[in-house]
Amino acid sequence: MKALLIYPRWNKLPGQTTFNLPPHGPVAFAAALPEEVEVNFIDENVEEIDYSAQCDLVFISMMLSTQVKRGWEIARKFREERGLKVIFGGISTMLHAEETMTYADSVFLGEAEGRMESLIADFKANKLRKVYNYMREQPDINLVGPCRRDLYKRELYNHKGVQMVDLFHASRGCKFSCYPCAVAYLGGRIFRPRPVKKVIEDLETIDNNRLFIVDNSLAQDKDWEKELFRAMIPMKKKWISHTIEDDDEVLDLAYQAGAWYVYQAVYDTSDYIRERVKRYHDHGIGVEGTILLGLDNQTEDDIKRLIDFLLEINLDLAEFTVMTPFPHTKGYDDYLRQGRIFDFDWDHYNAGQVVFEPKNMTADKLQSLYEYAWNTFYESETQEAKMFGLFCKVALREMNEGTYRPRNRELVKKSFGKEI
Repeated sequence: MKALLIYPRWNKLPGQTTFNLPPHGPVAFAAALPEEVEVNFIDENVEEIDYSAQCDLVFISMMLSTQVKRGWEIARKFREERGLKVIFGGISTMLHAEETMTYADSVFLGEAEGRMESLIADFKANKLRKVYNYMREQPDINLVGPCRRDLYKRELYNHKGVQMVDLFHASRGCKFSCYPCAVAYLGGRIFRPRPVKKVIEDLETIDNNRLFIVDNSLAQDKDWEKELFRAMIPMKKKWISHTIEDDDEVLDLAYQAGAWYVYQAVYDTSDYIRERVKRYHDHGIGVEGTILLGLDNQTEDDIKRLIDFLLEINLDLAEFTVMTPFPHTKGYDDYLRQGRIFDFDWDHYNAGQVVFEPKNMTADKLQSLYEYAWNTFYESETQEAKMFGLFCKVALREMNEGTYRPRNRELVKKSFGKEI
């Protein structure tokens, strides 16, 4: 049987560097499908949907709240015009399940490994259930295998001559429960690391030398973290990740294993944060600060001081977002109860548009501070220029190690005004 797997487009934030990474969720899901299912994958962010494509079943995989309305529209066309069954899955399907049911023949909630055989059998028997809910029944982590990266159309994922990183995960679940985050709802509070041997087997299937490890945080089990990095050292891949353990041995191993730069939350102007960034840099690891604006403990002056602080601590990059009360988070529950959410248009839940009433300022003021943050941090050097600086560092390191793969040098020089 043939299935069409679609990843809906979403509108990118204005003023920021726009590039498309090959999405992780759809190809992880595709790996769980029975071999009898022939899959054609369409990422609508880089290609058009062929609504006449031959298929027996349509899967729509959604990660972001800003994709859900587009996903519903796609489903309506396939159901009404083609009479095809449409099944939804992915993170934002779980966050918006009740609404999505209106547009779906079935919604799948949870992780797919070990569950797709029965779903496909139900479909073939015309007994498809409206809901398959496995959110509190995580599969055995040993069932997680390599993603179906063969489904990517590689030529569509490059930015100005530079191939985009491949997304990869070494664990699931998160023991932390951060206020704005839905991970505890989606994947549970139990950290579930993949066996390192299986992680390495998976990595060996990825031809790309540069990766984004999308785990919620690698700093959850120090012994596993060190084992993972030691095993990755001989592979000489270069990677980006979220937080790494603040430990000299771990940071040293991370650099040897190919750490390129990390995302580090910067939530105040403390010496702890200043030292945290310095320690990454001391170990040769770049830092992209992730800065959340609009929390109840922030005033306008606090936000302006924080932005000044970011320039002092020499961040390689910074990514600013406004507090967004996504469904099934503590923030959403609190703001809804307090009557502070004034916008329920999911297209606006892009972490760059204010949809609630802040505590210490107006919504318009917070929106202007968000724009001020981006403009101020990148005033002396553009986001693209800073990104190119990080790219140069990793390229030079690869050259020294003999692992650099030349891309389209002329296109890179034309795009960035510089040459590697």
